[in-house]
Amino acid sequence: MTPRLRLQPEAVGMGMTSQRVRDRLVERLREAGIVDERVLNAIRTLPRHLFVDEALATRAYEDTALPIGHSQTISQPWVVARMTEVLLENSPKKVLEVGTGSGYQAAVLAILGLEVYTVERIGDLLRQARKRLRQLGLNVRSKHDDGRIGWAEHGPYDGIIVTAAAPALVPVLVEQLAVGGQLVAPVGGSGSQSLVRLVKRADGSVEETTLAPVVFVPLLSGTLD
Repeated sequence: MTPRLRLQPEAVGMGMTSQRVRDRLVERLREAGIVDERVLNAIRTLPRHLFVDEALATRAYEDTALPIGHSQTISQPWVVARMTEVLLENSPKKVLEVGTGSGYQAAVLAILGLEVYTVERIGDLLRQARKRLRQLGLNVRSKHDDGRIGWAEHGPYDGIIVTAAAPALVPVLVEQLAVGGQLVAPVGGSGSQSLVRLVKRADGSVEETTLAPVVFVPLLSGTLD
């Protein structure tokens, strides 16, 4: 069942944060090749300006990544839409996100009615994300931990989204993927990164497809308060 958002007056927005501006963003995403109407509707519904600093709210509906502190970013809307669209191809029910960040990607997944688990290594970011998700009435399970080790306790997952780039796919995350599940992640170094989809077969092997060039912050180990 798709959850109903709990929207306070500041969530509705006005001017450069209004519903009209969200609608224009959705049209740009459609023109850029996003075709899944479920994803487009989630982005149309979700007030992205609540997931950035108030000083950046008027830029929230530009199709660009924005800083959220701690050298991290909220991903470009096209990237969020494309990763979500790919993840939905095998009709997942339970998904893991590695790198909660602002909470925006987790919120998009939750709006789509998925059972969402998310892990964030930076405690301050996670506290802010939890507050936003609670205010919107979204039930997302979150954990302050090293995202590179995933969250095996609740696995296996039908889908895994990684929102930071590693030089190669992380084996422990692949292990937490269910048979037939998909992992979507940026792979590569600071000079060249690609968005990759991995599908896990019944014999344990994986099928890997490169989707598009992307730019993400690096996937780091350890935790910070």
